[in-house]
Amino acid sequence: ATEGKVEASAAETSSSRVPQGKPGEQSSLFYSAGQFFFEYLVVVSLKKMSDGHYEPKITFQFPKRENLLKGQKEEEERLLKAIPLFCFPDGNNRAPVTEFTSETFSFVLTNVDGSRKIGYCRRLLPSGRGVRLPEVFCIISCLGCFGLFSKILDEVEKRRQISMAVIYPFMQGLRESPFPAPGKTVTIKSFIPESGTELIELTRPVDAHLEHVEFQALLQRLSPHLILHIFASAVLERRLIFLAEELSVLSQCIHAVAALLYPFTWAHTYIPVVPECLLDTVCCPTPFMVGIQRRHLERVLDQPMEEALIVDLCEGKIIRAVGDEEEILPIKLQNEVLTSLNRHNNNNNVHTSEQVNALVSEAFVQFFVRVVGHYASHIKWNKNGCGAFQERPFCKAITSKTSRKFVKKFVKTNMFSLFIEEAVKSRIPQEGKW
Repeated sequence: ATEGKVEASAAETSSSRVPQGKPGEQSSLFYSAGQFFFEYLVVVSLKKMSDGHYEPKITFQFPKRENLLKGQKEEEERLLKAIPLFCFPDGNNRAPVTEFTSETFSFVLTNVDGSRKIGYCRRLLPSGRGVRLPEVFCIISCLGCFGLFSKILDEVEKRRQISMAVIYPFMQGLRESPFPAPGKTVTIKSFIPESGTELIELTRPVDAHLEHVEFQALLQRLSPHLILHIFASAVLERRLIFLAEELSVLSQCIHAVAALLYPFTWAHTYIPVVPECLLDTVCCPTPFMVGIQRRHLERVLDQPMEEALIVDLCEGKIIRAVGDEEEILPIKLQNEVLTSLNRHNNNNNVHTSEQVNALVSEAFVQFFVRVVGHYASHIKWNKNGCGAFQERPFCKAITSKTSRKFVKKFVKTNMFSLFIEEAVKSRIPQEGKW
């Protein structure tokens, strides 16, 4: 019975329980330039209930949406119901404090149609004296760009220390500005009492597929060897659970693991920070990639769980494994990726975050190029421009036995099928032009 209840509440929380992938879903996180920066800014505060517990509630919403159609209204209500849960995923056992280090994290909500929205959160303590409760400023956007939204949240936090009223014009200015193209900058004018008008420059990284990523977070916590074990499990679409106490560590590391799969996309359940009330997600028989606060480890281990890889990001170790992680990837290619990652780790040159992202991504992209880079020559096109992927010849074309063994498993994954589907689809319009 409890399973049914959780399923029902999950359906209400924008189907965040089991986000099912859809072909081409990746593009929903990487919108083109000119989009709105964000859909909403909400403030989630903790309200004391009659039983003494605190419950997260939305206390401020910008903009207020009116004139919505019935379907849009229902979706908006679902979204607004889910947000507080993900802003305070660590349950409601809290007490007012005098000091609190603000933290930044993000979550992903998946709509019924498979499209994703990202919540960028800054949890902070309102200015004042004496004991207070933290509140969360959450920006909901369809755009995946963690660095950019962290900077926006810095500006929100700075204004919050002055007054809530100063946040509104800044967000209005942001909403009226077009989202810049990769590598481009947008300048927002913002007036702050006492300081006058400020110009805030927001620049998008040149490489759009890495703008939601911080590989440094992963490299600081896990050895290259363990990162490869995790990558091998993710490539075969297994169940992955990450543990950390800090929400920022969980969300950064899980986004980084998902980004290692580029140009493929994780299309199964994906919850960077699982709210306490949805912990039984780990009983799911289908693949998932989830982050859970370490304090819930005992509860997680007590669940009737199928085989899963459990990674402790605090200790930098794997707590539970299937056991074959060492043998999944072709050993020669595995060593090449390890060499690249170790070269980065041993390099005393200080790299910027963008350089680290490019170095790490390149190592994994090269892995895919080496094993499946010949896919295009095994799509057979007929006269009508319809393509069909020739799986057997594709696998046979691989001369290395270990690589072929790996690829035979990889071609059966959802992410490979979706990738081929997209490749076939994107070729059709061009066929028509010739």
